[in-house]
Amino acid sequence: MFRSLAVAAAALLLAVAPARAQQPASPNDRPNIVWIIAEDVSPFYLGAYGSDVARTPNIDRLAEEGVRFTNAYALNGACAPNRSALVTGLYPTSYGAMHMRTSRRTAALESIDDPELRAIPTYEAVPPPEARFVTEYLRADGYFATNDGKTDYQFKTPATAYDRSRDGADWRNQPEDADNPFFSVVNHFVSHESMVWRLSETPLQTDPGRVEVPPYYPDTPTVRNDIAQNYDNIARLDTLVGEVMGRLRDDGLLDETIVFFFGDHGSGLPRMKRSVYDSGLRVPLIVRVPEQYRDWAGLDATPGAASDRLVSFIDFAPTLLSIAGLEVPDYMPGRAFLGPQQGPERSYAFAARDRMDPARHTRRAVTDGRFKYIRNYQPDTSFYQFIPYRNRMALMQEILRYHEEGRLDSTQAFYFRDTMPRQELYDTKTDPHEINNLADNPRYTDKLTELRRAEQRWRARTDDMGLIPEPVLKNILWPPRGEQPVVEPPSFQADAGSEGPATVRLETSTRGASIGYRTSARQPWQVYTGPVDVAPGDTLRAKAVRMGYQDSKAVRWMR
Repeated sequence: MFRSLAVAAAALLLAVAPARAQQPASPNDRPNIVWIIAEDVSPFYLGAYGSDVARTPNIDRLAEEGVRFTNAYALNGACAPNRSALVTGLYPTSYGAMHMRTSRRTAALESIDDPELRAIPTYEAVPPPEARFVTEYLRADGYFATNDGKTDYQFKTPATAYDRSRDGADWRNQPEDADNPFFSVVNHFVSHESMVWRLSETPLQTDPGRVEVPPYYPDTPTVRNDIAQNYDNIARLDTLVGEVMGRLRDDGLLDETIVFFFGDHGSGLPRMKRSVYDSGLRVPLIVRVPEQYRDWAGLDATPGAASDRLVSFIDFAPTLLSIAGLEVPDYMPGRAFLGPQQGPERSYAFAARDRMDPARHTRRAVTDGRFKYIRNYQPDTSFYQFIPYRNRMALMQEILRYHEEGRLDSTQAFYFRDTMPRQELYDTKTDPHEINNLADNPRYTDKLTELRRAEQRWRARTDDMGLIPEPVLKNILWPPRGEQPVVEPPSFQADAGSEGPATVRLETSTRGASIGYRTSARQPWQVYTGPVDVAPGDTLRAKAVRMGYQDSKAVRWMR
């Protein structure tokens, strides 16, 4: 099924060797690239996107110096499927990464008594064999790659993904004598939904009386306090963003670095997170491009401008490769929105919602930037579902209490209906909270038909796996009986004389595997793209990896 994405590859290892696209004047002129990823942030909580309650001076300054995208969309309302897509360049629904989560059992599932739910299997998503972790392309072309904090890719992070991946890792970990361009991912957790209750005892800095309460919440002091707490947490996030920019400034790198700031999906509050409404999918995206790279990036907008270009997370991996001067592989369905390989603007952005902890929903969504179509594949299910983790939030407890007491108005009570409509259609320009379903309105029949067909075509061409029961899905990903495959270790082919260095070639028989190698246990694993010279007395260590598979054992060859 998902294997239809695969293509015959005569030399899989060489697939990692980067194909050069148009380059800056010299390799040393290639831009550094930083992704600052924030947990659970919707645009409307930031001053740069119009909030007069937010205290976000650093993010606002970044927007003044960069371009603010107003139609950027995640692929899912929760983190792991999105993070997986960011590093594979593939739709999570096409390779088994769409459930939240897959590779480990969450505490929420452990607290469930239902035997069927407790039997939800653990497994890793398996991208097709032609796919590579996107940073492998950069590292193979000389980029120094780091990740600070969260990974959560629905599979184990390959050893070949980063030069450094740990809390605090960044460009400063590069050896002092190196002068390579870098790609650094900096993840910030302080705006995560859990911080609403974890920091609830701290004095509020945001006035609860000033916050906007969406119409699907009851307007109570408890609700206002949690919304205010969310604003406070985003203010803490803003301080951390300022620290990242300060390090770049102190290191003299601001004029050499393209900086992306974005959320991993929308807000962490109920009916926002885990949903396919704009409050769960639309994210802030700010890109700061130094003057010397503006032509290279193909950025027409002036600093401080806004772009209404429709952007999807599926476009991020192609964009990363494009601005690094590398060819975008054919297997990536996204379109670069910056750089010399910038593609045409997309007409639609797609999203999915599948299992979230113990709660099963299969929902698909498509937006054209204004109208949103949602298809609910289990319409006999309530919008509200029991998610123990979310229920720790006082705001959610307040909503549940009001529901039990019959005190919710019709808009708020709709969330607890026993069934949901098979189709939903919203005009997000006139109805930003998506509470007025237009699917049955004859005035919008043409738009409904257009977006429904777009959703159907997207599911078909991406081999959407969402309706496959997870025990069956596990067997498809790890055939035939759901046991994780193990990558075959590399073999060595040496061309060595009696003296001097030996030239060693590495191979693995596992289709789709990459090979990492190093000559010292203290070095990061390097991405193998071709023969390696091994000096007399040195030991070449190697192992093979593939996303979703168990790593091979490490093997050694001594000169």
